[in-house]
Amino acid sequence: MFASRWLQAPLYLGLIVAQGVYVYVFMVELWHLMHDVFAGEAPFTEATVMLAVLALIDVVMIANLLIMVIIGGYETFVSRINIDGHPDQPEWLSHVNANVLKVKLAMAIIGISSIHLLKTFIEVGDLGSGVPSETGETYTAQGVLWQVVIHVTFIVSAFALAAIDKMSTSARNAEKRGAQLDAELQDGVAVR
Repeated sequence: MFASRWLQAPLYLGLIVAQGVYVYVFMVELWHLMHDVFAGEAPFTEATVMLAVLALIDVVMIANLLIMVIIGGYETFVSRINIDGHPDQPEWLSHVNANVLKVKLAMAIIGISSIHLLKTFIEVGDLGSGVPSETGETYTAQGVLWQVVIHVTFIVSAFALAAIDKMSTSARNAEKRGAQLDAELQDGVAVR
């Protein structure tokens, strides 16, 4: 039964392949941005550049999310990765557990959602004026409102996860302190 955890290893390998796909998507998007800027074929505005850069940041943030899931999930659920003392060890990996991973993932999702919301805000400009967005997308006030509601839901969920993690950490620390005090007391007399 314990060995069944290795059934998850191919899932993490698949996420590594997905990471490679995101590297490819990033390079294609970067090439398009560079080509459009230097070729001068299309009218290029500050908003257009900002939207292209936000698309690049979005790809990077999703790639970061993948790294957290791949490394953190493998370390938590499959097998230890023995990189203690390695100069490239991510700081967060030294204290990763399921709760920490959930909070970090929630924060990454909020970051990704923030980028999408910022892109929407840049594109909508004068919502309802009939002027098309920079990318030709059609936005409605109701659609933008739903994006904001979903983003706020992500934020509230992240706060709830962080609060639950803090409560469980506090409870574990209290148990450890109680065990230490019990060990120090012998026959009702404190021993130092």
